[in-house]
Amino acid sequence: MSTNFQESNIAFAGVCQAAALVHQLATTGNCDETQLSNTLRCVIVTDPSQTIEVYGDYANLELGYKTLIAQLSNTSKGPDSALTRYMIGLVALERKLAKRNDILGMLGERISQVKRQTHHYELTDAQILSNMASIYVDLISPLGTKIQIAGTASFLQQTLVRDKIRALLFAGIRSAVLWRQTGGQRRQVVFNRKHMVEQAKQQLARI
Repeated sequence: MSTNFQESNIAFAGVCQAAALVHQLATTGNCDETQLSNTLRCVIVTDPSQTIEVYGDYANLELGYKTLIAQLSNTSKGPDSALTRYMIGLVALERKLAKRNDILGMLGERISQVKRQTHHYELTDAQILSNMASIYVDLISPLGTKIQIAGTASFLQQTLVRDKIRALLFAGIRSAVLWRQTGGQRRQVVFNRKHMVEQAKQQLARI
């Protein structure tokens, strides 16, 4: 397998991880704070020398690799339809974003604001979560069909849960950008899914 394929698989695991955490929050109201922080980290690492630097470490993508395997493997259980919808939605929105240089410019400015905030607050602080959520709502969500989140109304009505979900969708977009930049294409998910699963299993074994 090529280096590019391995790099793009890292980024796709990032998309999967963001989607998985969104699903957890929507259905249970909670998610692991460390996994949340590891996933949001990709937003502020904008000039990496290699793909894994965006996520810090392979272990930080454990949930993403497990989700990738579960979603793309041919098993009797089959993929989770909500996760599939989130992943497709993120990739579709990223394609819209890639064509909008005006939005990309504004996005860069807003990300710089988040970076400055991280000098004073943790990534999971309510202020940063609110900022990331507003970036998603203001700049990304209007670009295409909105991603409809399926979950429990009592959780989805909570401001902090909504902010976490939107911040994670923003992080998912960042991973989708990276996936495309490293050669990722939608046809790979259809025709190369076996290789994607094998690569994810190999990486999990090293964690």
